[in-house]
Amino acid sequence: MQSLDADYCGQLVDGVVPFWVEHSLDRACGGYHTFLDREGQVYGSDKYVWLQARQVWMFSKLYNALEARSEWLDVARLGYEFLAKHAYDADGRVFFALTRDGRPLRKRRYLFSETFAAIACAEYGRASGDEAALERARATYRLLWRFYRTPGSLEPKIDPRTRRCKALAMPMILLATTHEMRLALGDDPLYDEVLAHSLDEIRGQFLRREERALFETVGADGERLDSPEGRCINPGHAIEASWFLMREAARRDDHGILRDALDILDWSLARGWDEAYGGLYSFLDVEGRPPLQLEWDMKLWWPQGEAMIATLAAYALTGEARYRSWHKRIGRYVSDHFVDRAYGEWYGYLHRDGTVALDCKGSAFKGAFHVPRTLWMCHLIANKDKSLQPWYLA
Repeated sequence: MQSLDADYCGQLVDGVVPFWVEHSLDRACGGYHTFLDREGQVYGSDKYVWLQARQVWMFSKLYNALEARSEWLDVARLGYEFLAKHAYDADGRVFFALTRDGRPLRKRRYLFSETFAAIACAEYGRASGDEAALERARATYRLLWRFYRTPGSLEPKIDPRTRRCKALAMPMILLATTHEMRLALGDDPLYDEVLAHSLDEIRGQFLRREERALFETVGADGERLDSPEGRCINPGHAIEASWFLMREAARRDDHGILRDALDILDWSLARGWDEAYGGLYSFLDVEGRPPLQLEWDMKLWWPQGEAMIATLAAYALTGEARYRSWHKRIGRYVSDHFVDRAYGEWYGYLHRDGTVALDCKGSAFKGAFHVPRTLWMCHLIANKDKSLQPWYLA
């Protein structure tokens, strides 16, 4: 693993974390600014809760698992206190968007804000010893699972009387959320229930071997939908799901889960990599028809990062040189096109040819999460022989 010769920890600690520490902290109102231009200047003040929670989790994780720097815990505390004061509605759910000073703007029908709030509270509670944060994490996790498993508790995106369908995003994110909850809080029988359900959905309903794909949307019982939405492949999501599956396969020593994870990765790289310009496409139609999304051929920051993690994890678990080659290929593309050596962090949005489409470093979707998590996970995996515990348990 040492031959990969990439200083992921150095890139993280010297090039990415300082950008967010210097530019994102809102000392006046609490929480973080995420609408940041290339140089880190704030261009919007609203706060999206999933990004607030992701940054709390990221800095708490670095404090817990990399180095107990008081500065990092202070950053996490600033975000946690903002979340605890402003993010929760009376029903226990979490708002999606707030004003700068914490007044509610929007609550969505999705549960993504809750998943990230749960792991933020858990990891911050672990870092700080704050029992109230740990209990908030448990309560948020139980609530989101109850909402997810109770038909009709959330407004559907599509009228179920006409078409019943479901998306990959929730079972996928529940895998990652549950893994982080277990690491921070210890075992709980509920975690086994959630993991079993999520694994069954992903492997039994979204994965289709005959088409060599992990689909974004399927019918309520896993049936194929013959529509642009039903034919959609998101290479980044599929690859992210693959390393979540690898992590669970390694924890269980389950070769069946690992086989599925590696197949998903192989299929997604083969279909999703742009051989002409490099980088992963954002969306594809499994039959090669016009994708529904107009931004289908853009190169976004997070799929490339997820592919760096997944290929390195696959190499660590199998020793197969092709995964090492893929990892280096993707890493070179990221280094050449995404890394901003003048101002730090990565660009988020490129045209197909790799030129910068938007030079902002943060938005309603990009915050202190995918880039630092990529570098953190790659550091863990690349240094697996020196770690006190396996990368999939850190």
